Amino acid sequence: MTKKEEFKQHITKGYTSKGESIILGGAILDGEALTDAHVKIPLKTLNRHGLIAGATGTGKTKTIQVLSEQLSSFGIPVLMMDIKGDFSGIAKEGEEKAFITERHAKINLPYNVSKFPVELLSLSEQSGVRLRATVSEFGPVLFSRILDLNDTQSGVMSVLFKYCDDNKMPLLDLKDLKKVINYITEEGKEEITRDYGKISTSTTGIIFRKIIELEQQGAELFFGEMSFDINDLMRMDENGKGYINIIRLTDIQDKPKLFSTFMLSLLAEIYQQMPENGDSEQPELVIFIDEAHLIFNEASKALLEQIETIVKLIRSKGIGVYFVTQNPMDVPSGILAQLGLKIQHALRAFTAKDRQSIKQTADNYPTSEYYETSEVLTSLGIGEALVTALSEKGIPTPLVVTMIRAPMSRMDVLTESEIQEINTKSKLVKKYSELIDRESAYEMLNKKIAVIDAEIAKEEKEKEEIKVTVPKQRQNTTGTVSGTVTKSVLKVLTSATFIRGALGILSKIMKK
Repeated sequence: MTKKEEFKQHITKGYTSKGESIILGGAILDGEALTDAHVKIPLKTLNRHGLIAGATGTGKTKTIQVLSEQLSSFGIPVLMMDIKGDFSGIAKEGEEKAFITERHAKINLPYNVSKFPVELLSLSEQSGVRLRATVSEFGPVLFSRILDLNDTQSGVMSVLFKYCDDNKMPLLDLKDLKKVINYITEEGKEEITRDYGKISTSTTGIIFRKIIELEQQGAELFFGEMSFDINDLMRMDENGKGYINIIRLTDIQDKPKLFSTFMLSLLAEIYQQMPENGDSEQPELVIFIDEAHLIFNEASKALLEQIETIVKLIRSKGIGVYFVTQNPMDVPSGILAQLGLKIQHALRAFTAKDRQSIKQTADNYPTSEYYETSEVLTSLGIGEALVTALSEKGIPTPLVVTMIRAPMSRMDVLTESEIQEINTKSKLVKKYSELIDRESAYEMLNKKIAVIDAEIAKEEKEKEEIKVTVPKQRQNTTGTVSGTVTKSVLKVLTSATFIRGALGILSKIMKK
């Protein structure tokens, strides 16, 4: 048996699945694509999370597009974070070209053009389905971690939420939370101290400033009603294809705090609401987080721990999370260890640091007698990747250089008119377009403060009225006192005159 035949048998055995699988592409050995040595990923293991990494221009975007198309074809909905605006073309059919036909012929895979159902979502004022959540839905613990508060500050945040719960004041947006902070440090200070204990104004000042920092990244557009229902991500179209939900994030690349806030809230909400899925045959939802370093670079230690915990637990709900980044080292080791599928496109080695990073990356992959991993990582072509997955038994599959199949949909973005067409037909755009501003903590506290101000004004008026009458009384009293003093002085003067007169008479008599 030749090396090529032996390798082909090795790959075929390693990537055989009893259940349904998606076909990622075909195996490559010594630079040659092998026919019928298909790299298959079992649907059953796609909730085990994954990593798609590689330098700019190596084919990560098209790999995500291929995976999303395959998932949608099996009726599995997808949520995709589109930082660069590259994925919208999945809504339109692709175009068969010579290089695509040639590529598929090498690995013996048919190529058919197709389009897929798409929803365009937005965190900002871009057109699409508006994504929102209320402050109350975050809760004090999660909100504290987003703001990177210490234990003392987190305790105060818990008091704020408890006060609003006790007084039935909904916390919907950031202006609600800021109003509560203002109230407990000013008009309601005595009330809070009496019922919940003394709160330092310096602590509330720090919290207030951190909320403003979050606001400056556009978070005021995200917090509010109506809240997005995660069940709207789990839809299929009339043909049984899962919806590919694309969140357009091109205008928040410089707002990592908002991005990480949204991602953490979304994962937490999905985890809380989705039922336990057990060992199902396919995932309920697959999430692709493009430019994942935006989450981790600005995240505090507490926030990273929260993300790691959710990633570990959300798998049991049938949710697969896939991190997309240039370098695998961008993903914390605690999360990296949780990832079952790894698709590694080419890395570039320009410096000693780059070479060290490539060596570390190679160490994260299974050893192979057919590849020198560290060398392969720098020699992969566009649309080629090192792949290892999990078998249906949870065993890592053989490491294989893979020629990724071409997307069936358009490998380019939608025009503005095509985007408008999708949004016009969308039921979700209509559902979430209205901004609801019902009575919440902000309005309720304003009313409460108005009552307090009215009482203070009444007291001030009563004091003024007292001041008007007090001076007259003081004048009368002064007049009485003055009269008494005058009489006393006159009496003294009279007495003195009498004494002087008496003494004068006495002296005259004595002279006689």
